[in-house]
Amino acid sequence: MKADAPTPAKKVRGKPFAKGNPGRQPGSRNTATKAAEALLEGEAEALTRKAIDQAKAGDMTALKLCLDRLVPVRRERTISFDMPKVAGAADHPGALLAVLEAVAAGDLTPGEAQALAGILKEHRAAIETTELASRLDALEEKVVSK
Repeated sequence: MKADAPTPAKKVRGKPFAKGNPGRQPGSRNTATKAAEALLEGEAEALTRKAIDQAKAGDMTALKLCLDRLVPVRRERTISFDMPKVAGAADHPGALLAVLEAVAAGDLTPGEAQALAGILKEHRAAIETTELASRLDALEEKVVSK
């Protein structure tokens, strides 16, 4: 083999790209979006007035557009549910049973019950953390006092 002959390129294995996301920057917009915004700039009031006038004239699409802006679609509904008082970890099984019974009766959807169960789980974790911290403090005081 000649001394001045080029060596073959080493095959890159694994992840050849740098860490991080080299893609689009957060907050950046498409060129088409920028062009549409430039065209609409200064026309918002006139376009809104036109949509309102068409809605008043009976155009159902314009009416839906106006109402969707005035009263946006609610993502979640508020629920009325008699949750038993949950003062400690011992109260959690009763609270979860009440949630299960409400689902069975059709008063709560399974998704709402899951959300309530998640809240109860976080509450229980907070209680357990507080109890563990107080027990640890008591043990440390015993060790220090000896």
